[in-house]
This record gives sequence, structure tokens and C-alpha cells, in this order.
Amino acid sequence: MFYVQRDAQGLLVRVEPVAYGEATETLPADNHEIQTWFANAAVENSLKQLKQSDLEMIRVLDDLIQVLTQKGVIRVTDLPTAAQAKLMDRNQAREALGGLSQLIDDEETGLI
Repeated sequence: MFYVQRDAQGLLVRVEPVAYGEATETLPADNHEIQTWFANAAVENSLKQLKQSDLEMIRVLDDLIQVLTQKGVIRVTDLPTAAQAKLMDRNQAREALGGLSQLIDDEETGLI
């Protein structure tokens, strides 16, 4: 059984497994609205995790490109012009923050 609160249009705005003051009714766990509520919450959580992972991967790719260019494996000019501009912007921002060494936390280990 779940305690729910609805908005003026009758849509669920809050679902809790325990009673709370603003709850307006209860619904069983197998109710389609409850199932949809939790399915949407799971999707939202997965999207948040993916977004965080994307941000972390950007830093990994940025570091990888830096290492490959420093070792002479690729040149920045091998990349499309738009990519070059974005890398230059990131390089300037990173330099303003102290370079690459500041991007890895003490608990993390180096990527390469």
C-alpha cells in the first residue's frame, strides 16, 4: 500500500510507502499509477547516472587526447576544426584551474 498526494489535475505528485500529512489517498502496489510512478523514477535515476557518467567520460577523453598529442600519436590539427576549438577552450579553462593534475582526486588513480 502506498500513500499518495495528487495535484489539482489529479496527477500523482508524491508517493510514499509510509503515511504523511499531505497524503490524500492510498493505492495498492499493483495499481497502474503506482507502477508508472516507479517506472518513471527508475528512468529518471538512470538518466541522472548516465549524465554523470557522460561528464566523467568527457574528462577521460580530454585527458586521453592530451596524452596522445603529448606523445605525438596524434596532432590537434588531425581533428575537425570544431573539435580543435572545443579542445582549445577546455585547455584554457583547465590551465586557469591549474592544469591536469587538479582533475584527479586523491582517492582516484591515474587513468594512464
